Amino acid sequence: MSDLVLYDDELDEDCYRARLALALCGVVARLHAVDVTMAREQDAPSFRMLSPSGRLPALQGMTGTGDLPAICGATAVLRTVAALAASDSGWAPVDAGDVACVAHWMSFVECELAPARRLRRLALFGPSADDCDTQTSTPAHAALRVMEDHMTLRRISGRSWFVGNRPTIADIALFPSFALCRDYGLSHDDYPALRRWQSCVKRLPGFIAMPGVPEYG
Repeated sequence: MSDLVLYDDELDEDCYRARLALALCGVVARLHAVDVTMAREQDAPSFRMLSPSGRLPALQGMTGTGDLPAICGATAVLRTVAALAASDSGWAPVDAGDVACVAHWMSFVECELAPARRLRRLALFGPSADDCDTQTSTPAHAALRVMEDHMTLRRISGRSWFVGNRPTIADIALFPSFALCRDYGLSHDDYPALRRWQSCVKRLPGFIAMPGVPEYG
């Protein structure tokens, strides 16, 4: 049994980011399902002690160097998993320029892709108290267009990944928002460069799928 535990919701996009990072980076963690719908376990006092805002995913446990405090939120979990991966894995680049570019795309996931995450949640589960039912796909489409244009230029220069010459946690962080955009009505047909990149991600050793993301194709 792993000494790391990932608190997880199978259908949540951010939790998929964390599971995908663990799988691709070769870091083992036991999954602990959190019922966020019927039981609303994310609001339970016991879970709030772990994640004060009730945020998923959350990673906690023991590493080879000691206790890992609770790490909450996809970006923080991805950075932690990359740090725990083998030193030569390349998932956390050390080149200053690549580090800066990874930081840029991680921020892009948090900010520009937030409308995409909200739209998917609305499409699957309906509005919550924090949602506006007048949201459209325009901001999500605009964010994906930025990604598409970037990968078009990268392909022209002979590159397959968002940063550098090999996959990084930027690719892991960005992948779910494109892979799952059909859940709220955006077609992959409009993004040929991202489709090619998606195929590269799916061919990585250790890749795992989730509902809505076929393992192949």
